[in-house]
Amino acid sequence: MPFRLLVPLGLLCSLLPLHQGAPGPDGTGPDPAYYRERVKAMFYHAYDSYLENAFPYDELRPLTCDGHDTWGSFSLTLIDALDTLLILGNVSEFQRVVEVLQDNVDFDIDVNASVFETNIRVVGGLLSAHLLSKKAGVEVEAGWPCSGPLLRMAEEAARKLLPAFQTPTGMPYGTVNLLHGVNPGETPVTCTAGIGTFIVEFATLSSLTGDPVFEDVARVALMRLWESRSDIGLVGNHIDVLTGKWVAQDAGIGAGVDSYFEYLVKGAILLQDKKLMAMFLEYNKAIRNYTRFDDWYLWVQMYKGTVSMPVFQSLEAYWPGLQSLIGDIDNAMRTFLNYYTVWKQFGGLPEFYNIPQGYTVEKREGYPLRPELIESAMYLYRATGDPTLLELGRDAVESIEKISKVECGFATIKDLRDHKLDNRMESFFLAETVKYLYLLFDPTNFIHNNGSTFDAVITPYGECILGAGGYIFNTEAHPIDPAALHCCRRLKEEQWEVEDLMREFYSLKRNRSRFQKTISSGPWEPPAGPGTFSSPENHDGAREKKPAKQRIPLLSCPSQPFTSKLALLGQVFLDSS
Repeated sequence: MPFRLLVPLGLLCSLLPLHQGAPGPDGTGPDPAYYRERVKAMFYHAYDSYLENAFPYDELRPLTCDGHDTWGSFSLTLIDALDTLLILGNVSEFQRVVEVLQDNVDFDIDVNASVFETNIRVVGGLLSAHLLSKKAGVEVEAGWPCSGPLLRMAEEAARKLLPAFQTPTGMPYGTVNLLHGVNPGETPVTCTAGIGTFIVEFATLSSLTGDPVFEDVARVALMRLWESRSDIGLVGNHIDVLTGKWVAQDAGIGAGVDSYFEYLVKGAILLQDKKLMAMFLEYNKAIRNYTRFDDWYLWVQMYKGTVSMPVFQSLEAYWPGLQSLIGDIDNAMRTFLNYYTVWKQFGGLPEFYNIPQGYTVEKREGYPLRPELIESAMYLYRATGDPTLLELGRDAVESIEKISKVECGFATIKDLRDHKLDNRMESFFLAETVKYLYLLFDPTNFIHNNGSTFDAVITPYGECILGAGGYIFNTEAHPIDPAALHCCRRLKEEQWEVEDLMREFYSLKRNRSRFQKTISSGPWEPPAGPGTFSSPENHDGAREKKPAKQRIPLLSCPSQPFTSKLALLGQVFLDSS
């Protein structure tokens, strides 16, 4: 008998009244200008509460009006909120915070930090702020965006994470000590997302600094996960990074897996990498074949495809937005509407929702003000203009303010059934939730630029186009300008060319006869053996092979003068195109 989902009638009824709010200009839907101001007020209530009560700690405790360190003692909320300040138009506070972070944040500390969280929140936040600095009126140093204090901070933080990748599989540990590296007794079990969520930040860092090590380790981790998928094309939830064996074999699109799929798509777009997109599309087929039922996505056993958990997790609500990025709008909207019914039932998304029963799962009834459904609404509204998506934004503003607003910020909702609160305001509330709400209601924001305007920037490596749009959000909603990856690429190309010349020089010196053979038969390749670059485990070998693939980037032409280029959505085209 086929598994079929029945949606209870109660799902269609909201426990909270639907707020009409201010009507739009046509009188039919929420007024974007009105809700834009409401969202801005939400941001400053939370942000000011953090500054007054919690800084320099990582996060605010809104019920006791104090702060605590959560992910590493980085003043995390300040880093996470920095680019949101610019998106809201506050350039003076952006400039002030940049100075504060330079003076106060230190990564050379004896702290055990999450590799995943430090990457998406700290490295991603600093990279985004670095690339937006000039737009925010910060006086940037010569060589920007290929240099700058925020870039150096991002690089320092990322280097603290590199020891985690030194495993037999190339898949990283989940935790690293920022001063001492991986602790001797550290567990080798890491979630899938904790392995596959680095390519956006690390490839950006490699492109800006010219050091390929970051992109190299991120790609190796992605490939090891790809090679570890089951015969039916699914990946599990947790894996042993020393042995490569799956520890948790539940397959789905939610917690523990989610941003791995997200980064295959976003990495493919950011880097114009067809292989990454092909990998995701293969996963997408398996996901639809084995986990999708009536436009819901369940959890299944990764080797058999049998249902293991018929639940919807709030973290899965990013999926419709991801579907929109690959043009699958119809399926995205149907799934979004399923998730929206859950929101209307509770005034938020519970962490776990039992789909057949139409109710929360015990001990998973909370809503920590997550952004994922709002994120999908923002993407889908840009793609469709469907007013239903603005209604979700309206409901989110009204629900969050009604349930979670307290004197010192906004509190995590511990239980959506009775609206009990918890004493925490996650930094992602300012980095993601408020940002996506604001962008949903602000169609003319610079983030939505369609390529009609851009900035020409002089770098040591030529003229560079920035700010043309096409921003790629990392999984913490930190926007990365894809055009920036082309600004400093010549540095990397020249570095590889010098290395190639040096290797050739010493090879010729050792064996002139081989050089004569090379002249007549084509380009010389070093033989396999000790001291050469044939081993996939040899890092220098990865650098040796990479130039052949990337020396002519897919959509950039470094040798062309600026006058022969036109930038559109971060992509570079020739006059002849």
